Amino acid sequence: MSYQRGWQALNLEMPDKIPHTEYISHRPFVMKLTGLDPDDPAQSAQAGRELVRLLDYDLMWINYSPPDQPRLTHMGSAHWYQQKDRVDERRCPFETEEQVLSFDPVQAIGIPDVDELTAYYQQCHDRDQANFPEAVCPGGYYNTVFMWCILTFGWDMFLASAPLDYERFDRVLEGFFQISMASFEAQARTSIKAFICHDDIVWTAGAVFRPDWYRKYVFPRYKKLWAPLKEAGKKLLFCSDGDFTEFVDDLVDCGADGFIFEPLTDLEYVAAKYGRTHSIIGNVDCRVLTFGSPDEIEAEVRRCADIGRSCPGYFFAVGNHIPYNVPIENVELYFDLINRLGRR
Repeated sequence: MSYQRGWQALNLEMPDKIPHTEYISHRPFVMKLTGLDPDDPAQSAQAGRELVRLLDYDLMWINYSPPDQPRLTHMGSAHWYQQKDRVDERRCPFETEEQVLSFDPVQAIGIPDVDELTAYYQQCHDRDQANFPEAVCPGGYYNTVFMWCILTFGWDMFLASAPLDYERFDRVLEGFFQISMASFEAQARTSIKAFICHDDIVWTAGAVFRPDWYRKYVFPRYKKLWAPLKEAGKKLLFCSDGDFTEFVDDLVDCGADGFIFEPLTDLEYVAAKYGRTHSIIGNVDCRVLTFGSPDEIEAEVRRCADIGRSCPGYFFAVGNHIPYNVPIENVELYFDLINRLGRR
């Protein structure tokens, strides 16, 4: 069973085939596969369930947020969804660096009640696991520490303000940390078995700030955030876009049980050092799927399969996601290849 494979891999028990998870926003492919329209409100939920069942997912990518959690600033986005221009009218309310450095997240946003959050997150998890019984449904949190800054200040004000006074900005980070901690503590009390900690801490070129900045201001907070989940026996999966190869060792030290990453992070390095001790999810290059020939797509999937086959916790996944502009025949080829090449 697919759920069993996913749970085996998260526990490093080497399932009989490499499991997988996917992130798909490809309406034509979903309609062809399921016969349902994911953009039709009357069909979207069933389309999602059928997609997971027919593609035999082993793990869902899930993050939760408290009800009414604010996002003050539009951080920018690509046009990645067919027939939908995502218009976001939010503009950064911070006009000066001093306003950013003086911001008090706890006063402005508030710390949610942990008991209320626990009940809310349990309800969310029960709903999702019932909807997708074929796959492991984890909990998770999106904003964590770094993402709070992007979503609150926007990239420009974040990058302009923090380096002016790292110690003052540390007080801002502490406020975001306290808000996040409520969600981490609450989900530790639920019946989730795994947790995806999302924080886009890097760019395609690697670290945004000096590595020492992360080691002083971010990673110690990860240890504190993750402690309740680790103590409760949850599997902790860290997820970030970009290239976080240089921080993999730090994340292991913080307590990560696994990693979810795009093609930019070095799969060969992670597998060689942590392939027997940690779950590894992703690395198939969506650019190859989009623009590559069938032979190039096969070579890309084979690369991941050859590295991941000996790693008991490896999952196939197309890095970032499969958007609408990937040719349908390439999407179909990909799923055929992971079925053929993923057998151990």
